[in-house]
Amino acid sequence: MDLAADDDNIVMILGDVSVYLFGEFKEKYPDRFYNMGICENTLISVGAGLSSQGFSPFVHTIAPFVTERSYEQIKLDMCYNQFGGNIASCGASFDYAWDGATHHSYTDLAILRLLPGMEVIQPGSNKEVDVLIRSQYDNGNATYFRLSDHPHNIDVPDIEFGKAAVLQDRDSNLTVMTAGPILGNVLEACKELDVNLVYFHTIKPIDAETIASFKHTNILVIHDAFGLYEAVCEVPELSVSFHGMPDRFCDRYGTLPGTRKEIGLDVESLHKTIQKKLDGVCCGLSG
Repeated sequence: MDLAADDDNIVMILGDVSVYLFGEFKEKYPDRFYNMGICENTLISVGAGLSSQGFSPFVHTIAPFVTERSYEQIKLDMCYNQFGGNIASCGASFDYAWDGATHHSYTDLAILRLLPGMEVIQPGSNKEVDVLIRSQYDNGNATYFRLSDHPHNIDVPDIEFGKAAVLQDRDSNLTVMTAGPILGNVLEACKELDVNLVYFHTIKPIDAETIASFKHTNILVIHDAFGLYEAVCEVPELSVSFHGMPDRFCDRYGTLPGTRKEIGLDVESLHKTIQKKLDGVCCGLSG
């Protein structure tokens, strides 16, 4: 609402999700508000078309449907044509755990970062959302904002697009790297451990410079999705391991905390995993 008051080019394109949350926008700017219904591919194509005419579209609906289902439209209509625009999802990873595997979303970051010209952002807090949307929404690039109903409440300093935040630098031989809302669990698990901790809110472009500054250490990537680990591994001469998504579907209905515990991303499990890795590093082991 704040941005739209000063920018007549901002338009909203919704897929019958969060419509009532934007009632004020619809009332004030009815000619810039489009609820297209449950037709996610069309949302992207309409957004690309509006972008081609100079508008700054915000396309919004549930994460797996606007990314995995609409991948071809993002690839061709937006990225190939170099039409800028914002895809803002909800339902990250297991936010919709009670709706089962169809509503889980953990490949979106990984597949979108493969598209030329795509920016991929996973804000972990409300503050990060605010700062990064303001800085990126009208930059002419296709940008994905992966939003969550369960943000962390950590005040990450110096939020800047494309830059990682070093939250702990203890000159340790083990560096934990993470991204997004799972930082809440990871930071709690690391508090009493002698490890470095690096946090990312931007997955593409990844902050290769900060990653490279820890290449003399063993790096453990902890994430509740695919994408960060792959981005980190593109930096050469690293020793990297991953703790996060298993190679199987999480096919139980439940809650976000319950699903995180099932796959070892609760605080207790993370503490044990990091401690075991730290013990191995201290003993000269890696991998």
